[in-house]
Amino acid sequence: MRTYRPAAVVAASLLLIAGAAIAAPSAYAGAPGGTHADDRNTDFNGDGYEDVLIGAPGGTIAGRKGAGYVTVQYGGPGGIGTARGDVFSQDTTGVPGAAEAGDGFGRALATGDLDGDGYDDAIVGLPGENIEPVTDAGGAVVLWGSADGLSGTGSDWLQAEGPVAGAGFGGALVAAHFSPDIPGDQLAVTGRTDLAVYQYDPGTRRDAISRTSHVPGTPGREIVPRAMTTGDYDGNGLADLVISGVTIGEEPGHGWSTLLFGEVQGLRYEHDLRGGPAVASGDIDDDGYDDLVTGEPHSPDDGGESMTGGVVGVYYGSAGDGPVGAEGPGTPPVWWTQDTSGVPGGSEAGDGWGADLSVADTDGDGYADVAIGAPGEDIGTLADAGAVWVLRGAAGGLTATGAASWDQDSLNVPGTPEKGDHWGGQARLTDPDKDGRAGLLTAAPGENAGDGVVWAFSAGAGGVTAAGSWTFDAGAFGGPRTGAGYGAAIDE
Repeated sequence: MRTYRPAAVVAASLLLIAGAAIAAPSAYAGAPGGTHADDRNTDFNGDGYEDVLIGAPGGTIAGRKGAGYVTVQYGGPGGIGTARGDVFSQDTTGVPGAAEAGDGFGRALATGDLDGDGYDDAIVGLPGENIEPVTDAGGAVVLWGSADGLSGTGSDWLQAEGPVAGAGFGGALVAAHFSPDIPGDQLAVTGRTDLAVYQYDPGTRRDAISRTSHVPGTPGREIVPRAMTTGDYDGNGLADLVISGVTIGEEPGHGWSTLLFGEVQGLRYEHDLRGGPAVASGDIDDDGYDDLVTGEPHSPDDGGESMTGGVVGVYYGSAGDGPVGAEGPGTPPVWWTQDTSGVPGGSEAGDGWGADLSVADTDGDGYADVAIGAPGEDIGTLADAGAVWVLRGAAGGLTATGAASWDQDSLNVPGTPEKGDHWGGQARLTDPDKDGRAGLLTAAPGENAGDGVVWAFSAGAGGVTAAGSWTFDAGAFGGPRTGAGYGAAIDE
């Protein structure tokens, strides 16, 4: 629990409100900006290798169930393992607050270089945090990167400007380079209804400038945010932001997303997109524009009951046409299901196909591929055992040619499928050995009665392969296993 602390500074930020972008403060004018527009930035120790951040929001810390924690694994020439890893919680020295039951530290994750020092930082959401006397107001912690990796020392605390009970601030996070006037990445944080954007002065780690507004969108089609992603969909060299969630109100339960373009003046709301609440970005057709992938694992009818095993949509990026914003991912989406020709399996109600997504090149051909989790997939008679797919990118866009799927009953995959494992609840493509081919991490947060386990698949010339795949859990780093839900979040 924390005592309410007002926002350190509430000033001009990079947040769009009612169609007009707010300019950055004059102190930033002319500051050199980076060119990294997407959110593939997970190098906490600056050695050039991707690192991996995994959440265990159900973890018990000092007897407090559900306080939560995260683990970090550092990449290198041999990829990731369990020898180079650390555990962080609110009981870690230097981390603000204290571990308390139900905080959910690690339920949402993001990475980015917020202070512009060349080391990526980790942002951890705890939407269950109580801000005295407000329950479940939520918050977020910034763990700073350094040559030695992540550290709790000097960690920063972020919370909503006016905490609201049940707001769940920190439920979704993403960091990227939205403006040319800010050297570091900016951080976007959502709760149940609001969006806050933070920026740090170059070289500083305190008193982030912030501005908060209601999540923009079409009136009457409000969403509860569940996830965010960034990518340069219009090719202007700045990250664009997509906030994805599920509708509330008269037609609840439908997946919709909100698109905001990154421009010189700041973020600008463009339009809404069908699809969500899972989202990921990457250049699938290698045309220089990032593409947006949405996942809707449960598409309800008017009665709110699931009518499909899940739908994945692809919006292809394109050149802009001036200050109004371009096209970006504005072309009609291409929809995919398990019943699409060439996709392994078949669509069944409750599969949850598209519950999680990741986009990266798995075979080094220059085209980003798409990993798709289906934690509700039944394996034989075992309900919700779970599975994961990888579909290939190509010059013509996403293709079923070469598509593959795995579950715990697949050849060379360790373990045995069990009811309620939810294998594929998280799917992450990552290249921690920097060989140009992203391997696959897939999590089963329900494994071992909710302890959670992560599977690691390598990638070769043919893409992801189960050969040599292996597993690990939080216990490998000294984290408490029981009920941890390890792998409920893996930073994308």
